Amino acid sequence: MTTRILRFGLYADEQGLAWVRELVDGAAASRSTRIIRADVARTYPDSDLTTAEMYGSLAEQWAFEHPGRNSGEREAVELRVHVECSLRTWRAIRKTVIKALCPEGMAPHACRVPWFAA
Repeated sequence: MTTRILRFGLYADEQGLAWVRELVDGAAASRSTRIIRADVARTYPDSDLTTAEMYGSLAEQWAFEHPGRNSGEREAVELRVHVECSLRTWRAIRKTVIKALCPEGMAPHACRVPWFAA
């Protein structure tokens, strides 16, 4: 098996981050996939680029979807989850997490945690 990385840009506080991590854990467990490690990044290795710069549009999305509401302790971060699995399984886990992050529907709605699948 190969180690692959699931990467999600998020605009979240600790609660939101924990919720997304639970989604990833559940999706991986449903596929009997071993999680090697998970990291929350705020910068990129060997770069001056921060996750706030990379995912700044997520903060804008939050402000648009929640007008007048304080964003609290939310910040733009990247959740990186290293899993040991095939490419096919990696794709299935990623798809499951994306669907759970913001379920599709006909009515206008706001995602619980603004996200970007990297």
